[in-house]
Amino acid sequence: MSTARKNKISITDTTLRDAHQSLIATRLKTEDMLPLARQIDDVGFFSVEAWGGATFDSSIRFLAEDPWERVRMLSEELKKTPIQMLLRGQNLVGYRHYPDDVVDKFVEMAHKNGVDIFRVFDALNDIRNMKRAMSKVKEVGVHLQGAICYTTSPVHSNEIFVEMAKELHALDCDSICIKDMAGLIMPEAARDLITRIKDEVDTLVDLHSHSTSGVAPMSYQAAAEAGVDILDTAMSPFALGTSQPPTESVIASLKGTERDTGIDLLALREVRNQCLKLREKYQGILDPISERVDSDVLIYQLPGGMISNLVSQLKEQDALDKMNDVFAEIPRVREDLGYPPLVTPTSQIVGTQAVFNVLLGGERYKNVTKEVKDYVKGLYGKSPAPISDHIRTLIIGDEDVITVRPADLLEPMYEKMKEQATAEGLIKKEEDVLTYILYPAIAPSFLRGERKPEPIPSRPQQQPVMGADIPHSMEVEVDGEIFNVRIVSVGGSAVATATPSTEKIPRGDIQGGIKSNMQGMVLEVAVSQGAEVRKGDLLLVLEAMKMENPIHSPVDGRVVEIFVDTGDTVQNGDVLMVVE
Repeated sequence: MSTARKNKISITDTTLRDAHQSLIATRLKTEDMLPLARQIDDVGFFSVEAWGGATFDSSIRFLAEDPWERVRMLSEELKKTPIQMLLRGQNLVGYRHYPDDVVDKFVEMAHKNGVDIFRVFDALNDIRNMKRAMSKVKEVGVHLQGAICYTTSPVHSNEIFVEMAKELHALDCDSICIKDMAGLIMPEAARDLITRIKDEVDTLVDLHSHSTSGVAPMSYQAAAEAGVDILDTAMSPFALGTSQPPTESVIASLKGTERDTGIDLLALREVRNQCLKLREKYQGILDPISERVDSDVLIYQLPGGMISNLVSQLKEQDALDKMNDVFAEIPRVREDLGYPPLVTPTSQIVGTQAVFNVLLGGERYKNVTKEVKDYVKGLYGKSPAPISDHIRTLIIGDEDVITVRPADLLEPMYEKMKEQATAEGLIKKEEDVLTYILYPAIAPSFLRGERKPEPIPSRPQQQPVMGADIPHSMEVEVDGEIFNVRIVSVGGSAVATATPSTEKIPRGDIQGGIKSNMQGMVLEVAVSQGAEVRKGDLLLVLEAMKMENPIHSPVDGRVVEIFVDTGDTVQNGDVLMVVE
């Protein structure tokens, strides 16, 4: 072992980002982060991952919080410890590619607001999709960490990952992260990969994994022996399960060795105690599925954050009983799409399509999300393995597949969208423009101050009686206004979400009625009343599980009635419009 491999190991703590994204569906509020950050700052971590990933979306969608304000406030508390963010390459913190001018502005504003280390990755390991963000990070003068999305498949190997590490190093990355988002890396594979990378390039190597399969702590030990420089961990109350190995345990295991982190365990006690209080506060969101060791992840390969969100989304669709069917479908969809690593957004793309294939029944790919179509067209980058002619035709027919860098096809949009948002009275600061661009469906209501934070559910005190007829939704009247209430849990403190009911949305069988096939929000109504449509024409688009679900006309006919508007929340079985 070389001298370089005997240096102390540094720790990146993920409690403020990936840990709560993995275990409580990214619901940790800023007000709870700040006192924790104040304590974390004195520990001596290499960095604190506190931004990026799903935290941006969840902040505005579920918490009614400004993510830009969050990172600014955290930077005021973390005076000694760099704030690290997870950046999805050309996708930034969204679910599709954005033009280069938006990427440039986002990196610039993220650094201005407090981000010191950018971990940049691409879901397909297509470095073309990482280069623009990476070059901008170097331009603003902060630490660039290039990430390799680790996965296993017939077309992935350590040899391929080493070659990617060499290319990232050549592009001036300050460190390289092996991003094992589903907890798949075995101890010997970790030892082999880290040894090879350290032999090929002179750079810091970080291992990021999840404890979903139960293997991660053993792989961390192997990584330490192989010379890894940085390990990603989470404070124990938010560790294990679909989250990272525990910070305290990893630090303790290295005490007195040549890889000793130098972090005092006593310094972690107050941080741990604060995390225990937060875990109790958010106990009602914790799901046993996300906390348990599940070796099946070695088959379906879902990352930690996706599992907790998938549980939440299937609950929304009243289909949690279909979880095992969805898990079985995911590897089939992944194979069909050329074995993409399952990390945002490909995990959502594959996972949501698997949900559609299961919930909508019958023929697979009968209903295909816009994102799956774009993926097959090459608009997310090059798939690791070729997609068969049969699957391609099934999903996009005879449409062309692109071979250029996807962002080369995108026109600059920052100034245009800024002008549009300003005209709508939505912009109070420059960062609001980026929020508007990234999440056009939900940003307007957030920027107008119309979104309300979800309540934190309390831990249920009792379970419903087996066989009892428990409603999943109901209508209630409050001060003369009718609300649709969706029952999320039943127990001592049942939690419901209410949306204003509009009696214009009927249910049941109506001749010519086009029904919603799942719970979602109306993103676009593509036709007007009286319009003539042909079978297969787009009628409207629902946003379901963060993906776009297009609804097409099943017949030739005329639109005689439309019951929904853009922004309406609809339930499975609601009649959206009538086509005769």
